[in-house]
Amino acid sequence: MEVDKGVPIPEARKKYPYREMSVGDSFFVDSGGIQNVCNQNYRMGKKLGMSFIARKENGGVRVWRTA
Repeated sequence: MEVDKGVPIPEARKKYPYREMSVGDSFFVDSGGIQNVCNQNYRMGKKLGMSFIARKENGGVRVWRTA
């Protein structure tokens, strides 16, 4: 087995902008299925005390903050 040196650490996974959203704001996710996005919406909604809704749109998923 070889040891590689100087290989950069990849960027952190891109996170959705839940914390910056106001009621009525939305963002578009062009990758990942609606179930994955809905699961993330649920987890972050519980954590932040917010509500989100997601709908399929143009080959991706759009998420709105509802409360």
